[in-house]
Amino acid sequence: MAKTIVVNSTPEETRMGIFEGKELIEISVERTKSGHHVGNIYKGKTKNVLPGMQAAFIDIGKEKNAFLYVGDELQANATPKNVDQTLTVGKEIMIQIVKDALGTKGPRATTNLTLPGRYVVFMPTVDYIAISRRIASEEERTRLKQLVEKVRPAGMGIIVRTMAEGKSEDDLHKDIEYLYNLWSALSARAKRAAAPILLYRDVDLIIRIVRDYLSEDVGEFVLDNREAYGRVRDLLQYTSPELMNKIRLYEGKEDIFSHYGLEAELEKVGQRCVWLKCGGYIVIDKTEALTVIDVNTGKFVGSTKLADTVFRTNLEAATEIAHQLRLRDIGGIIIVDFIDMDDEEHKQAVIEALEANFKRDRTKTNVLGFTELGLVEITRKKARQNLEGMLYSECPCCAGRGRVQSSETVVINIWRMMRKIMGEPRRQGKMVIQVHPLVAEMMKNQGELTRMEQELACSLRLESVPAMHPEVFSVLHENE
Repeated sequence: MAKTIVVNSTPEETRMGIFEGKELIEISVERTKSGHHVGNIYKGKTKNVLPGMQAAFIDIGKEKNAFLYVGDELQANATPKNVDQTLTVGKEIMIQIVKDALGTKGPRATTNLTLPGRYVVFMPTVDYIAISRRIASEEERTRLKQLVEKVRPAGMGIIVRTMAEGKSEDDLHKDIEYLYNLWSALSARAKRAAAPILLYRDVDLIIRIVRDYLSEDVGEFVLDNREAYGRVRDLLQYTSPELMNKIRLYEGKEDIFSHYGLEAELEKVGQRCVWLKCGGYIVIDKTEALTVIDVNTGKFVGSTKLADTVFRTNLEAATEIAHQLRLRDIGGIIIVDFIDMDDEEHKQAVIEALEANFKRDRTKTNVLGFTELGLVEITRKKARQNLEGMLYSECPCCAGRGRVQSSETVVINIWRMMRKIMGEPRRQGKMVIQVHPLVAEMMKNQGELTRMEQELACSLRLESVPAMHPEVFSVLHENE
């Protein structure tokens, strides 16, 4: 099924949506100010070494130091040439960012440096060849490996990307030669420059789209920015002239995201509840450590027996879960609570449905199966802040809890405070209690103010303040 890539570019941000037919399968947003750090290569300076953790914090000239776990480097497929287990404070080292800073955590770094091209990923610090798992044909995998062996620089590694399928030796050689020259320039600069310094910045979202997404299965690539449109055409003229006819400049009066229905889809990204076509629904909740997804039958009651209703809901949920994880770019540990199934064949079919749908996902995902408690464990690689984290900030009322104290709880707190105040000496005159409108409504409806005046022998006035936090209240003297 042909894909359509839609790009909206403004000075503040670049947004991308990918459709497969009429289904939106991926959204990316990159802000100009916050930028994109994954893939950047720095010459950093070691600030702290943690021998017990085989780790170090590296100063890269940013607000937060990068975290380098040497254990990761030693567990890689091949031992990197530039890994030094004897890191000391003040030592300079070349590192690459593999995970953006998230929350209170700084960026994650590696010494396994990579430079991505259109057909290959160049790895100057290791010596091996790998082929994309998405290239299924063993004959094609063997052909590509033999071609790369002929043209790669001695002692350096290459990952052959999916885009390389069917490409010639000349195509691969040009890509590798360009990346080798880039690496030579970076190495020379690293020897001269003092740390901390940025040596290489990964390309912006628009160029990454061309590099990582634009292929023969894309029917149309639509941009609404003339300058970006020109850059894409210039790049393709050099790398893939056969794809030039897929590029189109959108010149409609309506915003391009609205025209393609993407604005409405973006609004749904922050919703907890996602309805299924059958009438069931899934609920997505995030914690610091993992994402939890609950599956419910909702309005779907089926037409035969309960087991079939549950199975059909779970199968549809499996497809939607894979879609939502990709759309929202949720990574890390994911736990799914499917509706309980007793039939082992039904359970296996749900796992297979998850795995089949994840094959469409560019991000590496593993389905680990059902636990003893009947939960499904999934891991998905996390490199950047997910879409929801970029578009939304913590609620100032609930501070991220997703709830605030009930009006009843606030009224009880007011009672507690009033009893304390009235127990103090020389308390005279009328007092004013300021509260949020919801709390004020409850106090009026339940006669709380009258009861307070009677029990505490005081004169009170209730004031509703819309701007107040729902959990906050004030007790003032009338003359204040």
